[in-house]
Amino acid sequence: MKACNLFIGISTLLLLLTACGAPAAAPTSTASAPPPTAAPASPTVPPPTAPPSTPEQTPDVTTPPPSPTAEPTPRVLPNPEEYTWRLIASGLRQPTDITGARDGSNRLFVLEKVGRIRVLVKDELQTQPFLDITDRVGSQSSEQGLLGLAFHPNFVQNGYFYVYYTDRSGDVWISRFTANGATADSRSEKRLLTAQQPYANHNGGALRFGPDGYLYIGLGDGGSQGDPFDNAQADNSLLGKILRIDVDNGDPYGIPADNPFVNAGNVAPEIWALGLRNPWKIAFDLRGFLWIADVGQNAREEINRVPGGAPGGFNFGWNEMEGTRPYEGNNRPEFTSPVAEYTHSLGCSVTGGETYTGNALPAWQGIYLFGDFCSGKVWGLPIETTAVSDPLNAATLFFQTGFQISTFGLDDAGEIYLADYSRGNLYRLEKK
Repeated sequence: MKACNLFIGISTLLLLLTACGAPAAAPTSTASAPPPTAAPASPTVPPPTAPPSTPEQTPDVTTPPPSPTAEPTPRVLPNPEEYTWRLIASGLRQPTDITGARDGSNRLFVLEKVGRIRVLVKDELQTQPFLDITDRVGSQSSEQGLLGLAFHPNFVQNGYFYVYYTDRSGDVWISRFTANGATADSRSEKRLLTAQQPYANHNGGALRFGPDGYLYIGLGDGGSQGDPFDNAQADNSLLGKILRIDVDNGDPYGIPADNPFVNAGNVAPEIWALGLRNPWKIAFDLRGFLWIADVGQNAREEINRVPGGAPGGFNFGWNEMEGTRPYEGNNRPEFTSPVAEYTHSLGCSVTGGETYTGNALPAWQGIYLFGDFCSGKVWGLPIETTAVSDPLNAATLFFQTGFQISTFGLDDAGEIYLADYSRGNLYRLEKK
């Protein structure tokens, strides 16, 4: 989510728009041309480098020559022509996040920007919201509202879940609520963390628990354009960062002892990574790798990736860099480059996705899918992708949906969904 360089104030039209452009109008999903089964000209996984040549030698007749080593077989990517995004539910009001609770109920939860959490049971949208906090959520501006949801890893036992929203003053809050059966009591709110927003845009909205049990929070740089206060690189600001907190210890929360800046003087100890403009959705894959979609300024949209178990302290470069392109400075050795990016000829506002882990579509297992809010394109990147020399050509374009893709999400079975913001529709990837 982000604002245009020329701010567009129609909240129901654009949640995430950064550069001026309009989404495609086609209401149905169209698959892109099938990707080749062998490595393409710009492969998702770089081919192995040939070993340096050595002078030919006569082998010792008493020693058999070594057996040849088989080269790794490139992954065969799924043919998108065989799949479709099937309409599951309609009537949602500007959906902003999708997730399951992993509580065995098989419920799917969808956030509405205005301040409600809706529930699907067996693909049926329930009339009664799971939570309604419209009385305290500020959603007047296009990038404000109820933006993120994460269920506690022990939700079955404690009933805790966490939301990310902007209040009526425009500031960000991370709060805990407690579920009581099929719904949650809005009076159970316990506010954990807040960040003042100098502008109405770049509010972030990323919220997920990591495999380590800690809560990861993605905050935007505070808004306007170009990060005028340099918040993303500021040590003492929570804005433009990924935070990592311990919700099970401390009041209202604790700081993990291995956070990278916990003993770094004036640096906020919650900070786990920095140099982000507006992280619109984060996700962990099965290996524990963290995927971060960062909305760009006016040239590049980027996907960043952090290895599982990494100690933190990553700097993704904003506002010195916009993806791999210099913005107000130049690349530096301490900056972490994106694993994938695309230019504004293909879209204008990246929407972070999820890694497919379900059983219904084996060909998609282990592929991280993400999209663009403006163009409706959906790309994929196998999670085993290693070093990427050309992030602009790292991901494969699979679908051209024509949707305003505001969020992706997984249900408890690992099946993947996306939401169309303007139409209020929810879709699931299925075999034709």
